[in-house]
Amino acid sequence: MKFQVLAVLAAITLASAPASAPATSAIEKVDVPGVKNFSRFDGPPGFAGSPVGFGGATQPTVMPWLRSEGFATVINLRLATEEGADVDSSRAAAQAAGLNYIHLPFDAKNPDPDVVEDFLTAASDKANQPVYIYCNSATRVATLWMIGRVLKEGWDIDAGAEEAEVIALKPSEAVAFATMYITSRGK
Repeated sequence: MKFQVLAVLAAITLASAPASAPATSAIEKVDVPGVKNFSRFDGPPGFAGSPVGFGGATQPTVMPWLRSEGFATVINLRLATEEGADVDSSRAAAQAAGLNYIHLPFDAKNPDPDVVEDFLTAASDKANQPVYIYCNSATRVATLWMIGRVLKEGWDIDAGAEEAEVIALKPSEAVAFATMYITSRGK
């Protein structure tokens, strides 16, 4: 009887845990040929559903593999002017593989708040899920992911930063912009 009471209390405690708890254990780094810095979130669905894939520079040849892994949409944050960013070839390869393709160029040196909002809308749209999001190093990806975790799911900034640090190749840059953006929104 005592064990049953403790089990019930533990279940109640876990069920009432705040959304601010990080889920970094649900993010796994995986070596994927043709993708720089690939990681995958396979945890409880959040604002962008589950699973969610994150990556840096992604070759168009990887699009069929992404589809075979169950992704429905590719969100590309690279600028068309970046070295190696072949937006047209990536779009064509994604569409040929049966993936939706969304290009939201996000300039880390001159960030546009409208792109942040467009990203949150696209990633939150159940018709787009599961999503794979990429830029050059997964740093911009981690930035926007952290913003979504905090603003859409109510995570605290530290928990969002902890998860962004797992995703990004340049975590300090990701966390700095995301924190500035989040605090400018009154969080």
